[in-house]
Amino acid sequence: MTNHMKLRALTEGAILVAMAQALGYLKLFELPNGGSISISMLPIFVYCARWGWKSGFLASFAFGILQLVFDGAYAWGPWSMLLDYILAFGALGTAGFFSKVKGNVFVGTVVGSLARFVFSFISGVTIYRIYEPTEVLGMTFINPWLYSFVYNFSYIAVSAVVILVIFAVAYKPMKKYFYGEDLQKA
Repeated sequence: MTNHMKLRALTEGAILVAMAQALGYLKLFELPNGGSISISMLPIFVYCARWGWKSGFLASFAFGILQLVFDGAYAWGPWSMLLDYILAFGALGTAGFFSKVKGNVFVGTVVGSLARFVFSFISGVTIYRIYEPTEVLGMTFINPWLYSFVYNFSYIAVSAVVILVIFAVAYKPMKKYFYGEDLQKA
C-alpha cells in the first residue's frame, strides 16, 4: 500500500469511527444494564468492507475504546471493560476478512455482529450473572447462560438486522464504495 493509500485509509478510518461514535448516541432503544439498538456499527462495517481486516481491526478497537470512554461505560471492573468494550467492539473487525467476497458488507455485518455477540455473551455469563434471577423482555431467568444469550442477542441481533436493511437499500448506489472500486482510481 502506498503512502497515499495509507493516509487515505487512516483518514477514512478516523472519519468513520467518529461517525460510528456519533451514531451510537442515536439509540432506538436502550436496555437497563447496557446495550442498545442503534446503527453505530454501520460505519465500521463499511470501513472493514473497503479496507480489509488489518485496518478494520484497528478502527474497531479504536471504536471500542471510544465507547468505553465516552458512552458512560456500564462495566463491572477491568474484565468487564475488556470483554464488553475493547474485545466486543474490536471483534467487529472480523468483518474485514470478507472484504473481497461478493456481498462483503452483508457477510461482514453478520460475522462481525456474531463476533461482538460472543464477547458480550461471555461477559454476561461470567460477570453479569450477578443479576440473575432477573427479568428481561418480560421473562424471568435463573440460568446465566440463557439470560446472557437473550439479553445480548436482543439488542445486537436487532441492530444487525437494521444495518442489513440499510445496506440492502443502499447497496446498488453504494456498491463501488463497499468494494473499494473508487480506491483503484485514486
